[in-house]
Amino acid sequence: MPAITVDDVLVLPRLPRLDPATTTIRPVRSLTTAPSGFEGEGFPVRRAFAGVSLTDLDPFIHLDQMGEVDYAPGEPKGTPWHPHRGFETVTYIIDGIFDHQDSNGGGGTITNGDTQWMTAGSGLLHIEAPPEHLVMSGGLFHGLQLWVNLPRANKMDPPRYQDIRGKESGLLTTPDGGALIRVIAGEIAGQSGPGTTFTPITIAHLTIQPGAEVDLPWNPDFNALVYVLGGKGTVGVDKRPMHTGQLAVHGAGDALRITADLQQDAHTPALDLYIMGGQPIREPVAHYGPFVMNTRAELAKAFEDYQAGRLGVIPASRVPHSSGEGDRP
Repeated sequence: MPAITVDDVLVLPRLPRLDPATTTIRPVRSLTTAPSGFEGEGFPVRRAFAGVSLTDLDPFIHLDQMGEVDYAPGEPKGTPWHPHRGFETVTYIIDGIFDHQDSNGGGGTITNGDTQWMTAGSGLLHIEAPPEHLVMSGGLFHGLQLWVNLPRANKMDPPRYQDIRGKESGLLTTPDGGALIRVIAGEIAGQSGPGTTFTPITIAHLTIQPGAEVDLPWNPDFNALVYVLGGKGTVGVDKRPMHTGQLAVHGAGDALRITADLQQDAHTPALDLYIMGGQPIREPVAHYGPFVMNTRAELAKAFEDYQAGRLGVIPASRVPHSSGEGDRP
């Protein structure tokens, strides 16, 4: 995985050693396996939150792992133009390249380790696709898209776009240097991520070396979701086994414990995790297709506004992309 790395993790700030007398390691409440499907024009995804209640996910709504897939020439696919209202999309690219354009003027290209954060707010149209040169050549593609709910007070805010380069992530390691922790949003042990959020959340990508263990401090007011991007390991004090495509929902506490299996396979030499948590919004959710609102009436209004062209107009021509920005539905 070519997401942002460092040559020597020992030069990074380190997590504190947690006092077992005063630290509560969060228990694992559920462990689910993501079913596979297809999105957009036909690219493969794992539906990471399938079968998990919105109460456990709050403030998150949806998570797709896109790929990992090695496309032949002519195979890379994206999405057609489509609308969003009432939430944010956070697209993280681990391998490959994705272009994004929206009707609010946002857009660009994201690649290895970059994040594109699109706040749909009151509504817009957007499209995501591999660049033409990648369609011609084929190649590896792997990424994630997370949907983050917006509080009622912010659902109709103007759209906003954040282009986050991988090198901007907060980086730290464990006391023994056994893991690389990339903080994309929020804060872990004093290291902050660059993402700006409406609801307090933390998002991090961890790479844990075989046999290493991480005790990760976690805000006790946040929920805690651990998704396995690749590899094998255990989670919690009771060492529940987990592997690629599984999601662990945690209970209350102030730290997470994850251990990488000593034996990994050649394709995934380390345990890679996407860890999310946030302060629950605790508001009604009315979710259908590309809209996440609070009531059915607001959903109906979103569809009406989309059909009437009030969520934006598809630009007459594709905006040329510079190296820096992107997203997926």
